[in-house]
Amino acid sequence: MAEQQAPTQQQAERTFRLAAAADLHCRSDQHGRFRELVRMVNGEAEGLVLAGDLTDHGTLDEAKTLAEVLSQLRVPCAAVLGNHDYEGGVVRDICRVLTEAKVTLLDGDHAVFDRRLGIAGVKGFGGGFERGMLQAFGEPAIKAFVQEAVNEALKLEAALAQLEIQKKVVIMHYAPVFETTEGEDLQLRPFLGSSRLIGPCEAFGARAVFHGHSHHGTLEARTPKGVPVYNVAMPLLRKLMDDRRFRVFEL
Repeated sequence: MAEQQAPTQQQAERTFRLAAAADLHCRSDQHGRFRELVRMVNGEAEGLVLAGDLTDHGTLDEAKTLAEVLSQLRVPCAAVLGNHDYEGGVVRDICRVLTEAKVTLLDGDHAVFDRRLGIAGVKGFGGGFERGMLQAFGEPAIKAFVQEAVNEALKLEAALAQLEIQKKVVIMHYAPVFETTEGEDLQLRPFLGSSRLIGPCEAFGARAVFHGHSHHGTLEARTPKGVPVYNVAMPLLRKLMDDRRFRVFEL
């Protein structure tokens, strides 16, 4: 967690150019694959957020390959992990390697870029949306599944509550709204996110939410109270934005 300092009035009024991407799915043999992305981010943005699935199978070698290129960033970077990053069972090692490359990993905590922009981050979880959201009833396994989504929402609430800064955004891997999963197989959509993640974003005045995970979804939507939600999954961006691998937002 980065130390917070009160921004000056001039800083608070300036917009922040934030680059966002997700679902890099870096493999160990892809040395240099993201070199151009880093070069472009350095030239176009003041900070970078990565919304999970940084690696393809959650291996240490994949994390090392990604860390090589992310260490060349000249702007601050904050990230959350995704489900693929957990696959190999070496999350601590992945976090260590990326942290050594000066990536701030968020899991229920926050970072502050240039005293102007606060970033709260969690992985999130599935469970469905709105009236179709899974409830904690029945077998212990179902209750445990629902509790995981509840825990992620509570972690996000705690992270946002600690951000004493006007401009704040949220990064997560799973989707908080149904609309940015439109385009995915209907059977899969309950596993791509949860409406339980909306409440903290709305309650604490997030300027925007960035997520990934939904490779075949929709680029943009809003929460019921109007918070913009952006699906920045790299496969989706490349398909719909002329092979672009990240987006830049003025906040």
